[in-house]
Amino acid sequence: MDPIMNPYAPGAGQRPPELAGRDEQLRTFDVVLERIARGRPERSIVLTGLRGVGKTVLLNALRSSAVRAGWGSGKFEARPDQGLRRPMSAALHVAVRELGHPQQDDVDQVLGVIKAFALRDAPANAKLRDKWQPGIDAPARSGRADSGDIEIDLVELLTDVGGLAADVGKGVAIFIDEMQDLGPDDVSALCAACHEISQNGLPVIVVGAGLPHLPAVLSASKSYSERLFRYNRIDRLDRAAAEHALQAPAQDEGAEWAPDALEAMYAATGGYPYFIQAYGKVTWDAAPASPITAHDVEVAGPEAEEELGVGFFGSRFERATPGEREYLRAMADVAAEMREAGVELDESESVATADVAKHLGRKPQSLSPARDGLLKKGLIYSGERGRIAFTVPHFGRYLRSIA
Repeated sequence: MDPIMNPYAPGAGQRPPELAGRDEQLRTFDVVLERIARGRPERSIVLTGLRGVGKTVLLNALRSSAVRAGWGSGKFEARPDQGLRRPMSAALHVAVRELGHPQQDDVDQVLGVIKAFALRDAPANAKLRDKWQPGIDAPARSGRADSGDIEIDLVELLTDVGGLAADVGKGVAIFIDEMQDLGPDDVSALCAACHEISQNGLPVIVVGAGLPHLPAVLSASKSYSERLFRYNRIDRLDRAAAEHALQAPAQDEGAEWAPDALEAMYAATGGYPYFIQAYGKVTWDAAPASPITAHDVEVAGPEAEEELGVGFFGSRFERATPGEREYLRAMADVAAEMREAGVELDESESVATADVAKHLGRKPQSLSPARDGLLKKGLIYSGERGRIAFTVPHFGRYLRSIA
C-alpha cells in the first residue's frame, strides 16, 4: 500500500480522518448551543475518560460547532503550575473578538475588564516590567474583576462577557482541556461563575475535558456541581464505530479492510481511538495490497506495539521517578493477580492502595510520596477513596511486558 496515501493519523489531540462514534455528543451540543442562543436554560458540559479515547479531539470538534454557530470561542489547557487568570483572559480575548460586536466602545469596555482580570495575576506590589501583559489594546478598567478574589472576579468577568454576547444574539463558549489540573480555588471560582451565569440566563458556556475523577474534583469544590454540569463519559468505540473509523478513510483512498482484518484490529486495539489510528497507520504500510487482511494486522502488530511502547506508554513511564515506577509496576502486578483470581477489571485496572502496599511489603503511609507524585503527573487517578487506577488504557499490560 502506498505510504504517501496512508490516511491514518495517530497523534495527541490530532483529529482522525473519520471522527467515528461521537455523533450523539455532536448533535447534543448543537442543541445546547441553539437553546442557549434562544435564552433557554442549559448546563455547561464536562467530558471525562481515560487518555487515548479522543477527549481533546472531541473538544476541538465541539469548538468547531460553536464557531459554525457564530459564537465567540476560546480554548486553553489547564496546567498544575499555572493559575486560571492568564489562560482564561487569553481565551476570552479571542472569544470577544470573534463576536463581531458593532459597538467598539462596548467591546473596549469588556476588553478592559478582561485586561484588569489578567493583570491581577501579579502581586499588588509588582513592578510594571514584572507584570504579564495580555496583549489587549484597551486600557484596563479598575473596579471590575480586579478585586484579587478569583471567585468574585471570574463571576464579574463572565457576566460582562455574557452581556456583550447577548447584545448581538450570540454566545461565548470556553473550552478547557485537562480540567482536573486546575487548582482548588480556580475550580471553586469556575463552578461559582457557571452557577451565576446559568441563574442569570447569560449566553456563556464552559466545556471541560478531563480524566475520570474530574467529577469528584468538581464535587469536592462545590456541592451543587453535580447539578451544574452535564457529564459525558467518553469511552472506547464499539465494534461498529471502530470498523467505520478504519473503513471510511480507506475507502476514500480506494482501499478496503477484509472482515477478518477488522476483527483482528478490534481485538488488538480494544476500540480505543488512539490505538486504532496507531495500528491502522502501521498496518496500511505493511499491507502489500487491498484488501488489508488479518495476516497484515499480525505482521504489523509488533511494530505498532513498539511505537506505542515508545510514544504512548514509554514517554509517560519515563516521567516517573524510580520509586514511582516501582509503584506503577506493583499496581500492574496486583491487577494481574486479581485477574488470575477471576476478578473482572476494567481497562484502568483499579486496585486498592492497601493491596499495592502489601505487594511491596511496605506500609501505605510510606508510599504516599510516590502515589502523590504519580497523581500530580496524571499517570494514575483515584476514582474513589482507597483505590487508584491507571489513566492510560493497557498501561498495566505494557508495564508487565517490560518487567
